[in-house]
Amino acid sequence: MVFYQLIISLISKLSMPHNYMHTIVYHDDYNKYDLGIDHPLVGNKPKRTMDLLKEKNMLKDVKEFLAEKATEKDILRAHSQEYVNKVKTLSKTGGMLSADTPAPIGIFETASIATGGTILAGDKLFDKYNCTINPLGGFHHAGRASSSGFCFFNDIAVVIEYLREKHNIKRFSVVDLDVHHGNGTQDIYYRDSTVLNISFHQDGRTLYPGTGAVDFIGKEKGEGYTVNLPLPPGTGTASYLTAFNEIIPPILEQFKPEIIIYQSGVDTHHTDPLADLYLSYQAYFYLANNMLKISKDACDKLLVLFGGGYNSDSSIVSYYNIMCGLLELEHYAKEQDNFSHQKSNVVKNQVLKLKNVLKPHWAL
Repeated sequence: MVFYQLIISLISKLSMPHNYMHTIVYHDDYNKYDLGIDHPLVGNKPKRTMDLLKEKNMLKDVKEFLAEKATEKDILRAHSQEYVNKVKTLSKTGGMLSADTPAPIGIFETASIATGGTILAGDKLFDKYNCTINPLGGFHHAGRASSSGFCFFNDIAVVIEYLREKHNIKRFSVVDLDVHHGNGTQDIYYRDSTVLNISFHQDGRTLYPGTGAVDFIGKEKGEGYTVNLPLPPGTGTASYLTAFNEIIPPILEQFKPEIIIYQSGVDTHHTDPLADLYLSYQAYFYLANNMLKISKDACDKLLVLFGGGYNSDSSIVSYYNIMCGLLELEHYAKEQDNFSHQKSNVVKNQVLKLKNVLKPHWAL
């Protein structure tokens, strides 16, 4: 009798619905990540985003944790000592990291807190949570020894190396949907087969940083583990989502990642002043919801970094839609979409070109 009761109990547990747990990491000092009054990156966006999410009662079932400052040891997992010293010096004096990236006094501490937020969010994936979010993360232009593009420390690479050491993770996937190519992340992992780095971005011939061509697929052991889809200006939502469905789910299914890092940058929106992919609000709900589904099938571990967005008002609505997608809610923001099909043939050709380039490595 005891045996049969045990079997019934086990069957009952297996048939119970999966309780998917979400958490968000935040710190008021995120809002000090401000590069100046005339700079596209403004510092109050994290607070405004959190305020909207709370106003809409989005966080009632989402546990909030306070971000902690990354240690210098953590940052050195991805960056050289010389580069870290340079940022520390600029943080004391002020100056320029690069032509487009001013370094305000105190930026070392602020960037360390943002990076620490990503580390904490990554760690929480191994403490009962399945989907963790850092609203100030995804600084993908920072390489080992240099950076530009408003980035100081590559929190994506830092958290990968942290989790590799602490939790013995062997297969990471980065899905980077920011409008700008993640050149720093690519450079760090270009020869690494343990990190599948997928980037959808506006064609580098038309946008900073000018990298991410379709035939850049990695080298040596990393060949086939870098995936770049450069998209034409004016791509629009329908063409973008079609490309997403044709490339990202099948590759992730074959790679079988143990964790997925989703850089969900919303500078792809049609109102963004720095780029021209012309996505609508609806796209962000769809992308986030599908990334959630993919992660459930693959590994139950999804780390979301909100990434770029330089029209603050539309960015905050787009982040709201991402949260709706991650929480599987249906009341997301919608808008008229006038751009969806205008570059469909160009996008189809790019997708076909990418499939041919990747044919030796992935079944697409």
